[in-house]
This record gives sequence, C-alpha cells and structure tokens, in this order.
Amino acid sequence: MRKVLAGALLVCGMFSSVADGNQQVTATPGSKDNPKDNGAPRVALHENRGSELDLAVAGDLPGVPRGSIRYVSREELLKLPQVTYLVSDDANFKSAVEISGVLLEELSSALGTSPASTFLVAVCADQYHGNFPSEYVREHHPVLVLRINGQPPKGWPKNAEAAGAFMGPYLISHAKFTPSFRVFAHQDEAQIPWGVERLEFRDERKTLAAIAPRGLHAGDANVQAGYRIAQQNCFRCHNMGEDGGRQSGQPWLVLAAWAAASPEHFASYVRNPQANNPNSQMAASPKYDDVTMKALTDYFSTFIAAGKP
Repeated sequence: MRKVLAGALLVCGMFSSVADGNQQVTATPGSKDNPKDNGAPRVALHENRGSELDLAVAGDLPGVPRGSIRYVSREELLKLPQVTYLVSDDANFKSAVEISGVLLEELSSALGTSPASTFLVAVCADQYHGNFPSEYVREHHPVLVLRINGQPPKGWPKNAEAAGAFMGPYLISHAKFTPSFRVFAHQDEAQIPWGVERLEFRDERKTLAAIAPRGLHAGDANVQAGYRIAQQNCFRCHNMGEDGGRQSGQPWLVLAAWAAASPEHFASYVRNPQANNPNSQMAASPKYDDVTMKALTDYFSTFIAAGKP
C-alpha cells in the first residue's frame, strides 16, 4: 500500500524530447556468474530520452558509467518475453484487471545484471521507492506492467486509493500475491508502486548496509526483527543518505531520534499517522502490536546509541 497526494503524480509524462545525436549502447546479458542468461534478449540503452514513455534505468549496469542514467524505449520492452495475468488482489485497482508486461527478473537479466544479487528500486515521480530485494523477486515474480486491459498508459484506469491519479508511465504488480514471511505483527506486503519513472539496479549488500543496525546490540534478535520490518515498511519513504525513498521528507536518523526520545509517540504515529498529523501521507499500521513496535524502536535506537561518545 502507498498513500500519496493525487496531484503529485499528475506530472507523469511531462518530459523533454530527445536532442539530435542520441547515442545508443546495447546491454548484452549473460556472464560467467549468470550463465543461464546467455540466450536472453538484448536491450538497447539510449543516452537521451526519446519519448515520454521511455523507462529510465540506472545503477550497476554493465557498460554504463556509475551515476549515469540510460533510457529503454517502450518498444524495446515490448520485445522482451511478455506475461499476462488476470489480477484481482492489487489495491491500486477497483476491480479485477488484466495486466501484461515483463517480469523484473527477465528485465534484470536482459540488462546484464544478476537477479540473485540485485536490489531493484522503482523510483516514482513523488520520490516514493518501491524496493525489490532479490528474495522478494524470487518469491513473488513482480511484473513491470506495460498494458492494462490491453491498453497503453494513456488508457489505464486511475488509481483506486488516490482519486484521479495517473498510474503511468509504469507500475509494478503481481499475478497473485501470497505473503512469504511474518515478523511479529508485520506480514510480508505486496510492493505495488505506480507512477514509476526509473528503475535502479543496485548492489543488494551495499544498499541494505546503509540501514543495517549499529553498535553493540546490532545482532540482538529483537533489533534484527525491527531491521527486517524497516527494510520493507520504512525504506520506501525514508532515506539514509543516498539510499531509500524521499517522499516523506523525514530521513532515517530523524526516525531514529523520534523512536529513542519517545517510544510511545513513535508507536502512536506508526499506528495512526493521520491522528497525529492530519496532513501525513504515511500509510497506517494499526495492527502493529507492542511487541512489533518494541522491535522497531530497538532497531532505530541503535543509530542513536552508536552516535554517542
């Protein structure tokens, strides 16, 4: 679930056109570390955007300088193997829809990255991040959606939770989502970002190290439980430096300070953000019981304890 002001996504599709002389490289999948991908399709990467429907890609991509962005055309994406599912459990839709698109592991392989070590980030127009660790991709097989009910983005339904919000140019969904883990009251949640403009293919170990617990208690079972919850439920809207979402405007160390200073208020906010701040866009977690909140509080508090002399 994601909560967002409807107007934030209406800017999707407003991109500048490509300049003359657009250069192109081709990602060639397959390596000694990922031999099964040697027969996968090749994907042309462009230095400049040629269409408002081009997908931006970045991160650890073979042949692409670090920090650079490249673009994949919708036509190139449609050349990749496609899957089609009737989806009835995606909260972004008011009723069942037919989705068609490319499996994220298929796209990852076609770009020459290894799905087994890639932390894939779907960056949305409002700086919400849909995070897809390798375990999640392996368990749930998320789909980069190219068509809904046979239609391109301009014909897609509006978002069911943010009235009137355009869900293109891309969104991510699943054939059917079945939770694969539970940590106390937190159950594995479907990652279904919409308004996706860019996919970033990052090193999973380095990305998660940014929010790994600190200090003497980092290995405690309760801290590790809170870390697992925070990876899925906090990292999408809150950032630690260059990693994590920025939709909330409140970085990781601010959360840590709140959790350490007032665990009761922190728990109240997580369970019902709008009761504490009517303007909050944060999704509520009313099912988080005291045990779950203690795990989150213990986890975030390690950042404060580690910073003390």
